[in-house]
Amino acid sequence: MLSLRDRIDLLETHLKANPPQISSYADLPFAILRYDPWDEWTVRREAKLLATRLADAGKTVHTISLADLLWEAVDETEGMEALVRWEHDNGFRSAEEQITAYLSDPDWFPLPDAVVQRLASLNPNRDVVFLVRAAAMAPGIYHMSKLLDELQGRTRVPIILFYPGTVSEAAAGMNVTTTEMRFMGLEDRQALGNYRVKIYG
Repeated sequence: MLSLRDRIDLLETHLKANPPQISSYADLPFAILRYDPWDEWTVRREAKLLATRLADAGKTVHTISLADLLWEAVDETEGMEALVRWEHDNGFRSAEEQITAYLSDPDWFPLPDAVVQRLASLNPNRDVVFLVRAAAMAPGIYHMSKLLDELQGRTRVPIILFYPGTVSEAAAGMNVTTTEMRFMGLEDRQALGNYRVKIYG
């Protein structure tokens, strides 16, 4: 497994290529930079430095915070006070499901639409998006694999999802192993190995 430094360097090389080499599919111009959850602050710093280096190479990096979108969804739907009352009356799990509904239901604040709206004015030949603060969706508010699936075909702008998670190898039969990621390293979360995008992890 490559070190975090090596993964960032490889990602940088692929983003600077013309065209970027992060994906083989025009309708799926996404990649994942996986990092250990405890490296959050290091990765935030490294993301800023990477954005600067990409700017020096003629790219413009736009950062979209999933945490900001989550709180915007709460504010623009029923509001924080209503959510707090909901949790008080129904418990944490039910409140989490309510937030999931905010972010999933087309009549509320669908997360893929919110991301796409922020991409509308961007130029795929020049701009790059860093999708950060995914940890805000823990433990089970919104699955990152679902988000990337729902963005497929809706943008040509390269998007890098900064993914806090652990990685492990699992037996797939016939002496074959697969690499699986577990969001935030949560033991009760199903490990996923079926992301269809390149993973720098």
